[in-house]
Amino acid sequence: METDESTIDVSHSDGVAVVELRRPAALNALSTRLAVDLTAAMHQLSADKTVRAVVVAGAGDRAFCVGADLKERHAMNDNGFRRQRSTFRAAFGAVLSLPQPCIAAVHGFALGGGCELALSCDIVVADETAILGLPEVTIGLVPGGGGTQLSARRLGPGRAADLVLTGRRVAAEEAHDIGLVDRLVPAGSARTAALEIAEQIAANSPVATRAAKRALRDGWGLGDAAAMDIEDTAWRTAAFSADRREGIAAFIEKRPPSWPTT
Repeated sequence: METDESTIDVSHSDGVAVVELRRPAALNALSTRLAVDLTAAMHQLSADKTVRAVVVAGAGDRAFCVGADLKERHAMNDNGFRRQRSTFRAAFGAVLSLPQPCIAAVHGFALGGGCELALSCDIVVADETAILGLPEVTIGLVPGGGGTQLSARRLGPGRAADLVLTGRRVAAEEAHDIGLVDRLVPAGSARTAALEIAEQIAANSPVATRAAKRALRDGWGLGDAAAMDIEDTAWRTAAFSADRREGIAAFIEKRPPSWPTT
C-alpha cells in the first residue's frame, strides 16, 4: 500500500530538472499513483520556461523501473484495468509530449513500462548494469506505453519484433549495439552522464532545442517533402527569434550567450 508521500521527486538546478521515480522497495514499479504523479510532474515541467532539459531516473541501486506493478494489477477486475489504462496512457503521453529535450538515466532493470519510459525520452543513457526488455507477451499482454512503436522507430521492424515477440531481456552492451541505448557508461555513472548531457543541452538556445526536438519527433516516418517542411518550420521558429539574434551576437563578440527569457 502506498502512503500519501509522492512517488515522484522533482529537483531543479541551472535549467535542468531531474524527475526521479521513488518506489525503490518495489524497484520503481509503475503503480497507478506513480503514473498520476508522473503526469502531473511532466505537465508542470512543460509549462516551466526556466527548465531547458529534463533527466528521468530511478531511485535505489537495483532498477530504473521494472514496469507495471503486477501486484496492484492482480487485484484489479477488467474495469480497473480499463481505468488504469487511461491513467498510464496519460503518463506516457506526458513524457512524449514534453517540449524540452529529455534524457533517461538507466541503471539495473528497465523492463516493460520501464523500458517504454526510457524509449519515450529523446536520449537513453545506460550504465553497464542495465537490463532492458519488453516482456509483456510472456504474461499475456502487449506493450502499451509505446513499446511496439518506439522500439520499431529506434531499431527497425525486425529487431523490434525480436524484442517484442520473444519478450527476452537485453543486457547493456547488446542494447547499445542495436540502438536501444544511445550512450553506454560505466556502472554507477548513468545519472552523472545524463546530467552532463542535460547541462550541455541547457547551455544552448532553448528556442532552437525545442524546435529541433519537434522536428526530430514530428518528421520521423514522413515522406521527404513533408519531413523537410517540418524542418523548415523548426528553422523559421529559431531563425526569427531573439535567441538567434543573441546567439550570433555572442559568437561575434566571443562571449557566452545570454539567452532571452521567453
